[in-house]
Amino acid sequence: MIAKTPNPPYYSVIFTSERTEGDNGYSEMADKMLELASKRSGFLGAESARNEIGITVSYWKTLDAIKLWKMNMDHIEAQQKGIKEWYKCYKVRIAKVERDYDFGL
Repeated sequence: MIAKTPNPPYYSVIFTSERTEGDNGYSEMADKMLELASKRSGFLGAESARNEIGITVSYWKTLDAIKLWKMNMDHIEAQQKGIKEWYKCYKVRIAKVERDYDFGL
């Protein structure tokens, strides 16, 4: 589902990854992280897709909201499991959204 974001500006966290074999609890943790993030102040929505490369884009009102989410203890636990078990490699990018366009939303 495409996230319904407000008028810019806002911020995006773009998480791109290559997974290891098997689920190993990944899907459950991903669902938990989305649920927890959605309760955080400043969270605006998220979009995710996976094939050979996975990409999740989360949207946030401020850079401070992103920083506080990164420091959340449950999120830190998920990050550590990701490094040890779920990802061959990953990259995180943070960008300011200055314009957006939509059709049919």
